[in-house]
Amino acid sequence: MKRLLDQYRVASTPIEMIYMAKDGAITQRNIMVLQVNEKSITAFCYLRQTKRTFLLQNILSFSPMRKKYVNEVI
Repeated sequence: MKRLLDQYRVASTPIEMIYMAKDGAITQRNIMVLQVNEKSITAFCYLRQTKRTFLLQNILSFSPMRKKYVNEVI
């Protein structure tokens, strides 16, 4: 998991993450990984518009952000 998160950091790829907070609440966050540590990551959270620290053990899933197409005919 750390290696993949570090790859997203190096590539500056925003990701969607499902995260469980300390109180057990589950949230979906869009983040940009800034730093990967042993037990946590530091990331810019688009929801809170600030840098946040997330524990690796509380990350339930993550994937690259899906591009949203507005008014585009496919």
